[in-house]
Amino acid sequence: MGGETQSRATSSFPKLSAGPVGQQIHSIYRERLGQFTSRGQYGSKNLLSAMDEGRASGEDHVKLSVYSVPDLARPTFKDATSQEFKPTKVGESFGPSWSTHWFRVQLTVPQDLRKKEHLELHWDANNEGLIWTQDGEPLQGLTGGGERVEWILPKGFRDGKEHVFYIEMACNGMFGNPQGGDIIQPPNPDRYFQLQTADIVAVNLEARALFVDFWIIGDAAREFPGDSWESHEALQITNAIMDAFIAGHGSQKSIVEGRQIARKYLGDDVDSSKVYETDKQPIVYGIGHCHIDTCWLWPWEETKRKIARSWANQCDLMDRYPEHRFTCSQAQQYKWLEQLYPTLYDRVKAKVKKGTFQPVGGSWVEHDTNMPSGESLVRQFLYGQRFFESHFGERCKTFWLPDTFGYSSQLPQLCRLAGMSSFFTQKLSWNNINKFPHTTFNWVSLDGSQVLCHMAPAETYTAEAHFGDVKRSVSQHKSMDQDSTSLLVFGKGDGGGGPTFQHLDKLRRCRAISDKVGLLPRVKMGESVDDFFARLEKKAEEGTKFVTWYGELYFELHRGTYTTQANNKWNNRKSEIMLHDIEYLATLATLKGAVNSEGTSYRYPKKDIDDMWENVLLCQFHDCLPGSSIEMCYDDSDELYAKVFKTGHKLLGDALSALGVSEKTTDKDNLVALNTLPWPRAEITKLPETSNRGSWPQYALVEGREGIVTVEALPQTSGKSTASIKEMKKGVFQLSNKHYKLQVEGGCITSLVDLSVNREIIAKGGKANQLVVFDDKPLYWQAWDVEVYHLESRKELPPGQTEIAEQGPHRVSVVTETKISEHSWVKTTISLDATIEYQPSYVNIDSEVEWRESMRFLKVEFPVDIVNTEASYETQYGIVRRPTHYNTSWDMAKFEVCCHKWADLSENGYGVSILNDSKYGFATCGNMMRLSLLRAPKAPDAHADMGKSPLSAAYCLLQPSSMVLNVRDNHHRLNSILVHCRLLTSGTGRHHIRYAILPHAGALDSRTIRTAFNFNNPMKVYSSSSRASSSILNAITLHGSPSLILDSIKRGEDDEDVSRGELTKRNGRSVILRVYESLGGKSRGTIGTSLPVKKVLRCNVLEDDGEELKIHRGEVEIELRPFEVATFRLQL
Repeated sequence: MGGETQSRATSSFPKLSAGPVGQQIHSIYRERLGQFTSRGQYGSKNLLSAMDEGRASGEDHVKLSVYSVPDLARPTFKDATSQEFKPTKVGESFGPSWSTHWFRVQLTVPQDLRKKEHLELHWDANNEGLIWTQDGEPLQGLTGGGERVEWILPKGFRDGKEHVFYIEMACNGMFGNPQGGDIIQPPNPDRYFQLQTADIVAVNLEARALFVDFWIIGDAAREFPGDSWESHEALQITNAIMDAFIAGHGSQKSIVEGRQIARKYLGDDVDSSKVYETDKQPIVYGIGHCHIDTCWLWPWEETKRKIARSWANQCDLMDRYPEHRFTCSQAQQYKWLEQLYPTLYDRVKAKVKKGTFQPVGGSWVEHDTNMPSGESLVRQFLYGQRFFESHFGERCKTFWLPDTFGYSSQLPQLCRLAGMSSFFTQKLSWNNINKFPHTTFNWVSLDGSQVLCHMAPAETYTAEAHFGDVKRSVSQHKSMDQDSTSLLVFGKGDGGGGPTFQHLDKLRRCRAISDKVGLLPRVKMGESVDDFFARLEKKAEEGTKFVTWYGELYFELHRGTYTTQANNKWNNRKSEIMLHDIEYLATLATLKGAVNSEGTSYRYPKKDIDDMWENVLLCQFHDCLPGSSIEMCYDDSDELYAKVFKTGHKLLGDALSALGVSEKTTDKDNLVALNTLPWPRAEITKLPETSNRGSWPQYALVEGREGIVTVEALPQTSGKSTASIKEMKKGVFQLSNKHYKLQVEGGCITSLVDLSVNREIIAKGGKANQLVVFDDKPLYWQAWDVEVYHLESRKELPPGQTEIAEQGPHRVSVVTETKISEHSWVKTTISLDATIEYQPSYVNIDSEVEWRESMRFLKVEFPVDIVNTEASYETQYGIVRRPTHYNTSWDMAKFEVCCHKWADLSENGYGVSILNDSKYGFATCGNMMRLSLLRAPKAPDAHADMGKSPLSAAYCLLQPSSMVLNVRDNHHRLNSILVHCRLLTSGTGRHHIRYAILPHAGALDSRTIRTAFNFNNPMKVYSSSSRASSSILNAITLHGSPSLILDSIKRGEDDEDVSRGELTKRNGRSVILRVYESLGGKSRGTIGTSLPVKKVLRCNVLEDDGEELKIHRGEVEIELRPFEVATFRLQL
């Protein structure tokens, strides 16, 4: 102690400064990062210059020959490769738009590349393509334009020998062939594509990996908070990588060193799926996806090739990236793949079995949900789920609809009835007025049914798997109080493609950052959409209460789709009605012997009905039925609808014949009418024209219950009830019957008095049936959108000259022709029939419109003397009530809404319903009811609703003469489309529209529901034979509450005499009934039948048997909750 000498530590810190050192200016160093990977002025000196280790091109190594397919045909591999191929080379151009060119590629790898680590073919013609083996197996899709241009050459190609394969070139880009670079513009029909690259490339895999390292760490530097350590460290790492590359003059050693530097931020496992093998809890779940619009900016035939290109790519990526899971919906697309690419379908099926390729959705296509009928929505699920079960052994559990333009209020109920308890979408993130407030929530249907819904907080179904996509999966999550997890749905989409290897590499690095550095949400790969929702359902079981959203998910955009492409919407409505009638008649025809002991050779036409339904369901795709596709798509849908109507007419004829009814009506003593609706009806109808008419009356009263009803010819001069007309003064006409008295002037109804309550319906100073036009220029999406400001451009069409068209006594009518513009006009016929006891009466309006406008919107107005803050609209299996005011932005956003057969405005004790036969757009503002008729957008179809053929409309005689099939294509098509059609018009752009005004004393009730059905299903007159069986046609009835609707009668899908063998056959025969409650109250009823029914079972919409019901003397008591949809099986 004390006195000893202590050793003194000396500092290694230099005593003297070596010189000034400045503080790093972070903004400059961040901006510098772009120099390392950009193709700009430094491209020859940065990392891009080191991406290749060698290239070979030219005829010695990549010898090319081509077969250019004539007439825009798309031949099979066998047909194409059997043709003569001509020499070609890089630099030549190929076209025009939509044409196909097959290339024979004779490839020889040069000596200096054979021992390189990784060889690829790089092929880029800026268009899509598909690589095929010499034996005809599709291998991989190509996108072009710098994206997905590479194909990994098999190791066997390094033997110095020539190897042959084929490339099928499609002369369209991923988004078709738009003019001027704006994707929604109509296609350029004469676009050519230059083959720019056809090279063998030795890829520097270390450089490629460093590129992705640098990309993601650079994103961390840019997107982490600027004051965070994580952002600062990322900036230092990326600059150090650049410095090492510069110091090493871009050598391979400097690239390896750069990767070592990157590991300080990423760790050691980013080159394999091992990066995900940690015990740290993820909150973002990545799922690969490829949204392929079944039609949009390309025709259906191109979609079929997009499917093969996209899904082949995913099968390849699954082999290279074990964590990759890919989900895809739309049974129709799987069916096309099976039919057209059987070997690729087998690859997909093997991946499905392995669990890496995951079918999802449960529907036939990703359909529109606003306009299809309730039964159509059921069939989307029925046909979709049956396909997935029969082909892959499982039904889907999650309804998948990321891109549809709003979601109708009964979808949760129908999902549950189709075996799905969860729903994924994201489209409401596009709302342009209000931000939807939830991410994960319970969506509740009109009847109280619910599904667990998740909307990806990254707000896309085509995420690029960027750092920012992962970050936004939490930063934009709106439901973290209940659950913080989210789905990240990534991959090229809309035009197909799906995930790329870059996407998967980026996500590996994002996960690495989360584990090593933190702050970024942790992403997990390798699971399924069903796994994600199963965790949410488990949380709900354990007590988590997710927030709820009741009713429709209204989309605050794309409101014009309720109206665009009117003929397509007409075809949809009429095909749905036709299928209802066919199934009803065919079902009873097969069971005729069960009632009257007659034998029958008639067989239920299951295959034809399936074909019809599949075509109708296909046309309900969310860019087809809404009217947002290019013109070629509507040429395609016209052909399909023509096929549907032609088949349907034959099936109706066959079923009627089996029931003893004929369409020939030459004998007035044997006339009957057919009521295919489930309640008694009576209406005045025109009798069909005959060659030997003579004194044949013009009108008849058809009246009766379900099935065959009587036809009572009405004398020309008088009747039990009459309608009258008189001209009050020049140009002013009064039409009246026992119910109404209306005054018409200039085509408008200036007064409408309900005589039963002595009430004026039209608001003071108002004019009903006032045609108005609006300027219609949305912000961008022409065919899709109508913006709120269009209402400020309202212009009334001037009154036209009105004349008497019919003077009674059974029907009176006036006709008015109104000029829209120099090229367009409207001819409107307002009619009033004689009243029929116990039947509601309405004012019928028929409009013939020649429509040759540009960016204008035609509507018809009904100002009514009714006050209510809500209006009611028919939706599938129910009613939606929407505001008539603009109190809030949520209210104002619904300035244009969707309805089906009717819209209604009622106050206590009285109301008015507006009926229609094929329209879906409507608005009620205050007391102004407004039906949307026609639009005239110019993109993506420059001729939308204009027509383009002198023979623009064929009027089909399979239903009454109001049934139109628009044929927009070449004249020769008409010869092969319909055998019983007559050309009615020689003009272009011609439309025929029916709507009606139905006033009603009292509340909205079954009168409106049933009258709207009747209006859309007018009874048709037939001839009966001595063997006509009326008893079988009313063998099934529904009585009780008038709010109960028997909406569908069909045979069981798997009955032994009906089944096509997709699933296990059922013993015996059965009838399926679909019943729904239409007004919103608990209702009771009785199903009655004269069929020899053994038992009655309650089913779901997939026809799985449930509870057995008691049957007593052919009657079954049923009870439905408000707006419930119920399915019953009558087992014979």
